[in-house]
Formats: sequence, structure tokens, C-alpha cells
Amino acid sequence: MNTFRFVILGAGFIGNQFCDAVSRIDGCEVAAVASKSMERAQRFAAEHDIPRAYDSYEEMLDAEHPDCAYIAVTPNDHFRLTMLCLDRKIPVMCEKAMFANASEAETALSYAEEQQVFAMEALWSRFLPAVRCVRTWLEDSRIGTPTLSQITIGFVTPDDNESRFLNPALAGGVATDITVYAYEITTFLLQQEIRNVQVTTKFSDLGVDLTSHVTLDMEHTLAELTTSFAAPIEDRMFIYGKGGSIVLPIPIHPSECFLYDEEGCEVEHFVDEVTQNGFTYEIEEVIRCIRAGRLESEVVPHADTLSCAKLFDRVRAYSPDSPLM
Repeated sequence: MNTFRFVILGAGFIGNQFCDAVSRIDGCEVAAVASKSMERAQRFAAEHDIPRAYDSYEEMLDAEHPDCAYIAVTPNDHFRLTMLCLDRKIPVMCEKAMFANASEAETALSYAEEQQVFAMEALWSRFLPAVRCVRTWLEDSRIGTPTLSQITIGFVTPDDNESRFLNPALAGGVATDITVYAYEITTFLLQQEIRNVQVTTKFSDLGVDLTSHVTLDMEHTLAELTTSFAAPIEDRMFIYGKGGSIVLPIPIHPSECFLYDEEGCEVEHFVDEVTQNGFTYEIEEVIRCIRAGRLESEVVPHADTLSCAKLFDRVRAYSPDSPLM
């Protein structure tokens, strides 16, 4: 089978982990990288033994026409670059949050289906063995029907309004950076219809969302999501049922998970001793889907990406005068 060729749009930090993951997968390579700065692109290419560097995304896509494009820039430019790829019928794997709002998500994902081109948000956490283990425990009713779920993720960002975290021009904010994880991990694990959503948000002086509390009224479970750039929250997820509980530490990139019975006694402790770079799982999924002619992944389907983008709109639209329902 021919080597599967990726190109990277963006020469930032996240691309380093992507390149390392690709190097661990047989029959897969990064053929080129592009950045708005040729110097940055050439430096990144040299660091990762990438054959070609460009200072134009369009030029790279037209010259390389790869098997898939990996978009690794800040979220404010995800929609534009996704559309550049789809215009050329090039499959897309785009870093989270794939889109900054629901309008972008609806437009791009509908266009991908119209063009018959694969597109997937790079939500790597859904593929990690510890997360998949929790999903299996829930599917096997190890704690009965989940009744309550709580996930907290947060840290204190540098006090720099030009950073990707706090700059509104870069689509900064807690929603697109970490609420995306809290929401998409919760919905992936619980697999339930969402009946109602309530949101409370605190904003920076520039109007960027700093802390959010989201409550999902699901079919069987009340799920609470708390994310913050303003507090060093313990990164942890709890799922409770009448038959026990599950704990998932560091849910964005967990290496273990715990199962407890109704008395709080540990029943099972899963430890991931295999994963070296968690990006490999999502990359392998992209390759499988594209080679099978699929337009979306069953693990990160378009509907979930759109649903999360709609939540971003709710977070940003919050005001203390918002109705409760």
C-alpha cells in the first residue's frame, strides 16, 4: 500500500507532537509544512526532517495534493483553512476546537459532505485507552445507569491578552481551548440525548470567557462541566451510578482510570502502559476512514463537532440577565 502523505498547515508547538506520532506509524509521513513565515516553516521542516516547506498554504496544497491536511493553527483560522482544503477535495484533520462557532461548523461540514471529502476534528482524548476503558465499563453497566457526572479542567493562564488563551482575535477563551474537551469527553462517554443546557460564564475585560459552568440535562444523567483559565482546578472526572462510581484523572490525557463499587471500594484499576504518543490513535483513525472512503469518523462524527460549536455560542452569549431556561 502506498505511503499515506500528510501536510501540516501551521508550524506551531502542537505540530511537534503530530510529527512525532506520524513517525511512529508505519507507511505514513509528513510530506510538507506551511506557515505564514517561510523562516518558521523551514525551521520546523528541518527539526522534523520534512522534505518541503512553504510560506503559502494554497501553494502547498496545490503542489502536494496530500492524502490529508492537518490544520494546526489557532482556532480563529480553522474555518478558512478547512475551506481551502475542501475546495481542493483534500481530506481534513483539524485541531480542536475545529470551529469557533456553529455557523462555521454548519457551513464547513455541510460543504465537506457536498464535496464528498472526509473531515474530522482532532479530539485525541476520545481515542485514548483509559477513556475507552471507561466507555466499556459504562456500556457493561459496571456502575448501573449513570445518574451524575462531574468534570473539572482548569489552570491559570499567563496574564497576557495577546496570548492564544486570552486574545479574542485568535478565538481565545476557555470554550475553544478546554470546554471543548470537557463537553466532548462527557458526551462520548455517556452517549445520551441532551434535553437541556444551562450555562454560566465569567468574562475578562476584553470579553473573553475565562470560567464556565455548563450543566447538561441528559436522558438519565445530570452532567456538570466546569472549566477555567482563572483557577488551578484539579483535572478530574467523576461518574456516579447506584452501583458505584468511576474516576478518570486528567481527562484530557489520562493514563489510568478507577472503578469503585457502591461502598467506595476499588474494584478495578486500569493503567495504560502502552501509549507513547496519544496522537497516534486519531491519526490511525483518519487513515482508516480515508482509505475506506468514509466522510466522517464514528468516534468524532460531524454531529458532535457541530453540537460543541453550538455550546461555544451559548457560552459567549451568556449574561447575568440570561433566562435560566
